[in-house]
Amino acid sequence: MQVLIVEVNVKPETRDRFIEVITDDASHSEADEPGCLRFDVLQDAEDQNKFYFYEVYKDAASVAAHRETPHFARFFKALPELMEGTMGRHIATNLHPKDAAWR
Repeated sequence: MQVLIVEVNVKPETRDRFIEVITDDASHSEADEPGCLRFDVLQDAEDQNKFYFYEVYKDAASVAAHRETPHFARFFKALPELMEGTMGRHIATNLHPKDAAWR
């Protein structure tokens, strides 16, 4: 199991467009990728221009496959004009629930 926790700050004037683009990526990731078990998009409660993604993949190969999809390409192409600063990215492994409990 591979878990990605990503943090992105967006320009205030591009927030609505960013939400459209990341929603497209997240929705297609869960619907179209057998190796993507979860893709949550969270908006910070104190800073409406800060977003977090919580992505769960079966393995590193599933993460690599995600990066080859058309929806990821659309997101990645749009990101530079929407984002402010740098993207924070953390790779983690889950402790609970155990891997076998994920559907």
